[in-house]
Amino acid sequence: MNFVYIVIHTHQLPGGNDDIKFIGVYANHASAEEAVKRASLKTGFSETKDGFFIEGYQVGKDHWMEGFFTYVPDEK
Repeated sequence: MNFVYIVIHTHQLPGGNDDIKFIGVYANHASAEEAVKRASLKTGFSETKDGFFIEGYQVGKDHWMEGFFTYVPDEK
């Protein structure tokens, strides 16, 4: 089984919305950790280091098959 490792960063914006940034795709977990270290030195990321996530994904496999629904709240 082949896996890739995705690095994302997320933090909450004023108003409660999430700001999610896709950092990259890496061939192994160690490379993903190195990417986090590099990004952690950059403006914004250095202030929100707890926002990094590394997730492993099996290549060639569907990972979201449930469908989705988008809720948009009324703006009153």
